[in-house]
Amino acid sequence: MRKTWIVVALSLVGGFAGAQAPVDIDSVRVWNGFALDAVRVTRATDADAARMYAMVNVAMYDAVNGLAGARARTAALVPGPGPRNADPQAAAAAAAHEVLIALDPARAATYDARLAADLARLTRPQSGAAWGRHVGQAVVSVRTNDGSTPVESQPAGEGPGVFRAAWSGTQYRHVQPFAVADPGRYIPAGPPALTSVPYAAALAEVAILGDAARPDPDLLATYQYWSLPAGSDQPPGEWLRIGLEVATARHLPLAEQTRLTALLSMGLADTTVATVGTKYQYRHWRPTTAIRETTDPTWSARAGSVGGTPEYTSGHSSYSGAGAAVLAGYFCDDAVAFTHVTDSAPGGAARSYPGFSAAASEAGRSRVYGGQHFEFSNQAGLSTGRGVAAEVLATRLLVRHGPTHVGACPR
Repeated sequence: MRKTWIVVALSLVGGFAGAQAPVDIDSVRVWNGFALDAVRVTRATDADAARMYAMVNVAMYDAVNGLAGARARTAALVPGPGPRNADPQAAAAAAAHEVLIALDPARAATYDARLAADLARLTRPQSGAAWGRHVGQAVVSVRTNDGSTPVESQPAGEGPGVFRAAWSGTQYRHVQPFAVADPGRYIPAGPPALTSVPYAAALAEVAILGDAARPDPDLLATYQYWSLPAGSDQPPGEWLRIGLEVATARHLPLAEQTRLTALLSMGLADTTVATVGTKYQYRHWRPTTAIRETTDPTWSARAGSVGGTPEYTSGHSSYSGAGAAVLAGYFCDDAVAFTHVTDSAPGGAARSYPGFSAAASEAGRSRVYGGQHFEFSNQAGLSTGRGVAAEVLATRLLVRHGPTHVGACPR
């Protein structure tokens, strides 16, 4: 009898030793990585980038949330429920795949191969993958006529205070929002009058801090770190990456990863609508034009360019305000320290921040250091982003039962 128990015990030990840990295909990080790369390779605009990120992450969230049963939260776009006992990892991967093959068909073969490899690692992925495909296709269908195409432009303006060049992408002022009810409510009051003291003060500041003729390696490095031009992941992508890095450091489970990235990317995408609407409405001139026509005809911006869209407000600032506020609200703590390297960081050098708002503040000020924006435009942009983020956190992806918030922080 004793020998029998020993054999049983040894068998159990051997079984536990040979047991494999659950497979984690890291869907959220991997498929966001593909989206970030797609933006870089296609040299997408910040507006197009934000839309892609939101579609990918809304699809992954709804695919995973639809399999949560009684624990499901409110849907972002596609309500559940999905099939019982389906694999949420397969669902997330398949949902993201459907969005990316629709938005970036040139790299469809790469996405197909990765999805096949991901699903091959899972034990029973079929029903989860089918559900994910359904969700991804539904997201693409709903957003196909969201107003992001055809491309529209605003013609060049003339006269004091007016942006002088034609610029494209103005259709985004009317794009269907992902999360907020009316992005127009976040369009701020206009810039200060050209004859006002606040305008004169802002003009004097940028004329010094943003002057290419005044070498300052620290100011230049800060501008470059946050510049994120075409060919980068764009400002919305940088805040998405920050969120992904913090989520990884905190070992968030899949459902929470998808909720975080959906909230974040929806907030960033809806900030686009308010920002483009503001630029279109006020059509304010850039510092280079203002300074050359009023005080110094030889002045040039530290950034090396005038800027391709109207000055008011700063899009980098509005995206940073939104990104930082969503992250602080999700974690219910702004003071989450992190270290990060942006796509445009000089020499690939990392910077460390004591919290999200500190990074957003630096990102906004970088636009003044580059001679691209006035400080009042930075502050207005940060405020726009924070306003959009507050509505997203207050109203979207909430629990269905019991209190939805702890203070202003969603549960």
